[in-house]
Amino acid sequence: MEYRQLGSSGLRVPALSFGTGTFGGTGPLFSAWGQSDAAEARRLIDICLDAGVTLFDTADVYSDGNSERILGEAIQGRGDTVLISTKTGLPTGDGPQDWGVSRARLIRAVEASLRRLGTDRIDLLQLHAFDAFTPVEELMGTLDQLIAAGKVRYAGVSNYPGWQLMKAQAAAQHNGWQRFVAHQVYYSLIGRAYEADLMPLGVDQGIGALVWSPLGWGRLTGRIGRDRPIPEGSRLHDTEQFAPPVENALLYRVIDALEAVAQETSKSVPQIAINWLLQRPTVSSVIIGARNEEQLRQNLEAVGWSLTPAQVAALDAASDVLPPYPHTPYRQQEGFARLNPPLV
Repeated sequence: MEYRQLGSSGLRVPALSFGTGTFGGTGPLFSAWGQSDAAEARRLIDICLDAGVTLFDTADVYSDGNSERILGEAIQGRGDTVLISTKTGLPTGDGPQDWGVSRARLIRAVEASLRRLGTDRIDLLQLHAFDAFTPVEELMGTLDQLIAAGKVRYAGVSNYPGWQLMKAQAAAQHNGWQRFVAHQVYYSLIGRAYEADLMPLGVDQGIGALVWSPLGWGRLTGRIGRDRPIPEGSRLHDTEQFAPPVENALLYRVIDALEAVAQETSKSVPQIAINWLLQRPTVSSVIIGARNEEQLRQNLEAVGWSLTPAQVAALDAASDVLPPYPHTPYRQQEGFARLNPPLV
C-alpha cells in the first residue's frame, strides 16, 4: 500500500481508506448501503489491514451511530494500528442542540463518538456540513481545545464551500489555532466540480482530499452501460434520489472510455476509475466501500499500478465539462488561461 501525507500535516494515510457506512445499516439510505454486523465488519477490517489500509471513516449520523459502534467493536485490541476518522455536524435528532457545530454541540458530539467507538481519541474529526449559524472563531477555537486535550488529533471538513473553508483557515492562522488539513469531497470521473475552486484551495492551503463515492454513487461499477440499464437488485433503485446528479450523455461517454481502458489493461472499470483519482492533485486518500469480501478485494486492486499518460488523457477528455461561472472564460480563452498555471 502506498502512503501519503494528509495535506500539509505530518499524518501519513493510506492511498485507499475504508468507509464504514455499510456497518449496521438502518433507514432508507444506509440499509441500502449495507448491513454488516460486528463479525463481518471485523473480517472486512482484517482484509483491509492485511492490505495496508489503516484508515477507517465513519460518522455519527450513519445509521444513528450504529456505524461508529460496530467499527468500535471491530477494532478493539488493535491499538495504534488503525486510524479513526469520523464526522459530525449533521442533525442527529430533533432538539436545538442536535445539529450544527456550536461549542456545546461539538464537545458533546465528540464525547458521544468516543464512547461509541470505545476509544480515547479521534485521529481525524471532520465537520460533516457547513453551519452558517456558528461564528467561525467559536468553531475553530473549540477544535483547537479538543486537539490540545488529546481527544482529536487532526481536524477537517466535508462538503464545505470554498469561501467558508478559507475563512476558517484565516481565523485559525490569525489566532494561532490548529488549521484544517483535510476535506472529504465528492469527486469522480462523472463529478469533477471539485476541481474548479476546492482543488486550487487545497493546493494553496495544504488541505488533502479524502474522496467519497469515487465510483459516482455506484454508476461506475461496470454493471451500467449504453445497453445495460441499472440492473434489478441494484441499490441505485433505492438511493439514486440521494445521489449527485449526472447527465446520461456524460455518464455513457465516461463508461465508454473506461471500458476501452479496461480492454487495454485487463483491469476492471472500478479499479480504473479509482486509479485515475489517485493521480489527481491534492488527493490524499480515496475512500472505498464494500458490502462483502469480494467487492473489497476487487477495490483493493486499484493500487500498485498506474494508468499511462495516454490513458489518463483519454479519461480526462471523456469526463471533461466546462466549469460554472466565473471559471468558464479561464478555460475558453487563452489570455485568461495564462493567468492560471496548471495545478501540479
